[in-house]
Amino acid sequence: MRLVTLITLITFISLAALPTNVKTVSGEYTFYGDGSHSPAECRRLALEGARLQALAKEFGTVVTQDIYQQETVTQNGESLYFSSLNATEVKGEWLGDDGEPVYETSMDDDGHIIVKCTVKGKARAISNEAADFDSRILRNGKEVRFADTRFRDGDDMYLYFKSPIDGYLAVYLIGEDRMAYRLLPYSEDAQGEVKVRHGKEYVFFDASQNYFPSIAVDEFSFTASQPVERNRVYVVFSPVKFSIRADSRQDAQLPPQLSGDEFSRWLTDSRRRDSKMGVKVMHIEINQ
Repeated sequence: MRLVTLITLITFISLAALPTNVKTVSGEYTFYGDGSHSPAECRRLALEGARLQALAKEFGTVVTQDIYQQETVTQNGESLYFSSLNATEVKGEWLGDDGEPVYETSMDDDGHIIVKCTVKGKARAISNEAADFDSRILRNGKEVRFADTRFRDGDDMYLYFKSPIDGYLAVYLIGEDRMAYRLLPYSEDAQGEVKVRHGKEYVFFDASQNYFPSIAVDEFSFTASQPVERNRVYVVFSPVKFSIRADSRQDAQLPPQLSGDEFSRWLTDSRRRDSKMGVKVMHIEINQ
């Protein structure tokens, strides 16, 4: 299974359909490429930064952006590579764009891409009703100590989950191909729901831990066709039963899928209807 860079697509929601606590916000952000970023990646990061800036300005932030630094040595000498793996934890959530984002692209003296993005959209303060669940991506191991966000080609992936309350769970991965791949419920799950119990520690994608004996467990490993590929995994949990969006299986080697547009509409509509639904986004990086 090939997992590639995430591009999240957020669909526009009409003002008439939004609750009264929704606000119109706007922001801008300039992303400076360092030569390792493609034009599409620069636009994506500029858009993400603009949305985060708009949310932070209106609702405030919890922590700053999580950035790690990687030093590399090439024939031209040493260089530094900075990568943002986790978006700033703002106290608001983006519901949808109001019109199309505006991009301004230029080059610096070294030929690196500079993208300025201006965006306007609908947002609201994050509800405090969502449960504080624990969810982590595990690399090549089935215990919490194997939690990691950086993988290499061929590494196995597992998901650790624990919630303080009973509820329902869904997990998706979205790639550069603008498709949303359903990791949970498992591909052969005809019921389309994963019910979890409070206080129980789950490790998904492990055939030796089948919590649903009548359903085959899907197992996943990462491959990378480029030096670095980036992904995001969405973990969706609610104490209220919810239905996943209809999807289809196009390839026996891949999980069921639906378009990024459909996933965005489903997630936005679901969260708008269910104030107790929580979403955790985990960024993953795969190196060859």
